[in-house]
Amino acid sequence: MLLPITHETAELIEVVRITDPIRHFGAEDLTGDEVAPWEAPQVDQVLALVGDLPDGEMRRCFSPGWGIRVHGATGLLFQLAFCFHCHGIRLWGPAVPDGQQGLHSFDADSAPAQELLRRFRAAAERPA
Repeated sequence: MLLPITHETAELIEVVRITDPIRHFGAEDLTGDEVAPWEAPQVDQVLALVGDLPDGEMRRCFSPGWGIRVHGATGLLFQLAFCFHCHGIRLWGPAVPDGQQGLHSFDADSAPAQELLRRFRAAAERPA
């Protein structure tokens, strides 16, 4: 998946377990239960996984269960909502060019996607 160039300035990722997936089709913000903050070196590792996601064939549901908010030194850069059922990712935020905003497909069965999902689940299992 092609990430906005600003991903290179990312310093913090907030992992979000999405509790109301239907609203994320066009919502301005990513909402849900914040399960973990990730800092260096996890930020680079996770964004590398996202960048390595191969294209896939998107299905229809777009009911995302996980999301991330990516922050730089000056604030929010972009947000991603992941639907591992329909193989769709929504990318949006203040540092995303218009041509990149919106829904993108990915292969949810690929190794990078499965590792990303494993990290999301592991973050949610850790005690606060």
